[in-house]
Amino acid sequence: MPDALTIHYHRDFDGMVAAAILAHNLRARGENPAWAGLNYDQRADWPNFQAGKRFAIVDFHFHPRAEFWFDHHPTTFLTPELRAQYQPSERWAWEEASPSCPPIILRHAEKHWGIVSTPRFDEMARWSDVIDAARFTDVEQALFGDDPALRISRALAAAPDPHWSDTLVRDMIDGSLAEVASRGDVDRAWQRAARNRDLALRQFPPTVDSTAEAVVLYDASSNKIRRERFAAFFHHASALYSVGVIPTRSGFHVTAGQNPWNPPDIGPHLGEIMETYGGGGHRSVGGANAPSLEDARRIAREVATHLRTHLAGAKKP
Repeated sequence: MPDALTIHYHRDFDGMVAAAILAHNLRARGENPAWAGLNYDQRADWPNFQAGKRFAIVDFHFHPRAEFWFDHHPTTFLTPELRAQYQPSERWAWEEASPSCPPIILRHAEKHWGIVSTPRFDEMARWSDVIDAARFTDVEQALFGDDPALRISRALAAAPDPHWSDTLVRDMIDGSLAEVASRGDVDRAWQRAARNRDLALRQFPPTVDSTAEAVVLYDASSNKIRRERFAAFFHHASALYSVGVIPTRSGFHVTAGQNPWNPPDIGPHLGEIMETYGGGGHRSVGGANAPSLEDARRIAREVATHLRTHLAGAKKP
């Protein structure tokens, strides 16, 4: 009997749904998988990740020892050598154009394993596209939407511990989004996150350093300041981009994103910009960790300048 396989997933709504769908499908193939969340700080010594163990990875960087791997991030390959090792197969799939990871797994499972999706997983995949690609109807839905998927996604911002998401994955395997959202601990986390959202919206305006060329540059590095992903566009609806510094458990992070409701006509690939600073992301959103607050502020200024230069150049005839 082979050792149990563990599905490692990125700890966000997209990654959790991907893990639940893959776990369901692997059970149908005779596996009894476990699952565990991971984050970008676990990229250190990536070649030796989970050495000697069986694992799968979803919604995260490619690893050649993964028995199953599914992702949609354009910056998924950490080195050219890793990119060269990837070939589509019965066990691996990468679709850069996919808004989120779960639909990739659903399509792959039907094509290669003969496992047809269900309305429950179709709903989860649809919401994964909305949340991960910021396809909200407007900023009001993004901030104040009350659908079960949005409640779960916001509750993650007030998770009681890093492993809490593992229990949500467990319930997503066999339950609906409405059932998961109705959990008492999810409701309590959602209420805390909603209060934090309201505070973050009030705290955001003083963090703004500048708004030149429709790029909002802000510094929310103080751990006394709550962070809200779309606060810049709630307060500056005409902005095209936001670039900010935020704190993390391990230091400081620079985040950059397009305004989903007022995107630039043609803009640079934010994930590729952030990749030059050791991060990554998509065309419309990217991020990178910084070794110090000074470095984070420098990177944020450089990224904002890059975007402003691009926008200024795009205006010229």
